[in-house]
Amino acid sequence: MSKKQRDALDAAIRAYPFDPTVSVEEARAGFEEGQTLPLSSEARPVTIGGISGLELYPDATEGTLLYIHGGGYVVGSARTGASLADGLAGRAGLRAVSIDYRLAPEAPYPAAVEDGLAAYRGLLDAGVEPERLVLAGDSAGGGLTMATLLAARSAGLPQPAAAVLFSPWTDLTLSGATIETKVDADPLFDRAALEWFAGRYLGSADPADPLISPAFADLAGLPPLLIQVGSHEVLLDDSVRLAARAAEADVEVILEVGAELPHVFQNQAGSLDEADAALDRASRFLTERLAGALAR
Repeated sequence: MSKKQRDALDAAIRAYPFDPTVSVEEARAGFEEGQTLPLSSEARPVTIGGISGLELYPDATEGTLLYIHGGGYVVGSARTGASLADGLAGRAGLRAVSIDYRLAPEAPYPAAVEDGLAAYRGLLDAGVEPERLVLAGDSAGGGLTMATLLAARSAGLPQPAAAVLFSPWTDLTLSGATIETKVDADPLFDRAALEWFAGRYLGSADPADPLISPAFADLAGLPPLLIQVGSHEVLLDDSVRLAARAAEADVEVILEVGAELPHVFQNQAGSLDEADAALDRASRFLTERLAGALAR
């Protein structure tokens, strides 16, 4: 693992910190430009459960991955999520669907949760067996992945075989201690940046609602979880506390903390050794849990 690579990534991110005075339109344009990466598989439009998205590896036979992109519930798209979906699905031999859920402030909570559940239900209705279905998401998409699992449980739907979360945002009350203790180490976010996103998503909703902040949810009955987070993140506590919450509920959970790594470092696959290794481990986790679900 290369400290030189980690230091170069930190410097590159610090050169373009999030500006909380930016407009929503400017934030979306900048995120789309910065996060849209080349794909190994051709992406084609698809609609699942009434939710539009992009499909990768449509002929893969090992299972289906539902991917939920990050972006603080305000920015991002199926295309910005497609690179991580590609990285997981390509390694694991999965078909992948990256969805375009509705964004705030035009569509605040609970729109994103409704869309995540609609896409999940749509895959089941289309004949995807839950034993052959896995979920993944990054940042706010990681929180939304958890909210989708919780909403599916409430709706009486079967759970998937597993879920992978990259640097999930799971506490919109912003009560994690690392929001303060990691602020100097985090090259991207601080409290003001998180408040920018949270304020647009929440509307009049209670940020402690478990479907908004799964760190406060009862996680009983959820599938095996793999959580990957960097130690240089103000959102580190969001992952640590979620993992503890899962363990308390007897949910199988693996927490991996990458030393000196930033938010959603997996996006740097190809230029950061730790990112490729993390995606390798995540894909193996999905492959093994799919095999285990099918064997039961």
